[in-house]
Amino acid sequence: MRFILSLLTWYHRETIGTRLFTWRKGVRVGEDEQGNVFYRDRDDKRRWVIFNGEPEASRVSPAWHGWLHHTFDNSPADAPLTHKAWEKPHQVNLTGTDLAYAPAGSLRQAKPADRRDYEAWQPE
Repeated sequence: MRFILSLLTWYHRETIGTRLFTWRKGVRVGEDEQGNVFYRDRDDKRRWVIFNGEPEASRVSPAWHGWLHHTFDNSPADAPLTHKAWEKPHQVNLTGTDLAYAPAGSLRQAKPADRRDYEAWQPE
C-alpha cells in the first residue's frame, strides 16, 4: 500500500521520484530525535529530509532547519548546537488540531450551550 501511495500522492510519505533521487544521489547526513532522516547530494548543493511519519515541516527541529537552509555548514549530527538554559525543547505546530492553544473566552474552550457570555442572534 505504501508503494502505491508513493506513486500517486505526495502527502503520505516521500514520492517515488524522491525515493529514487535519494537512492541514486543522496548521502545520509543524520537523523533527529523524531526519526526524520536528513540527506544531501555529493556536492552539498541540495539538502532534504525524509520524514518519519506525517510530512509536517514543523516537525523539523531548529538546528536541522538551519542546516537544511544552508544557515549552518556543519550538520547537527557533526556539530550539535549548544542550548541555553532558558531554551525550551522543540514542539510541533498544533494549529488546526484538537490540541491547539485556545485562550480563555475562545469558542473552542466550551460548548456554545454551556457559555453564559454569548447569546446567539435570532432573526425576527
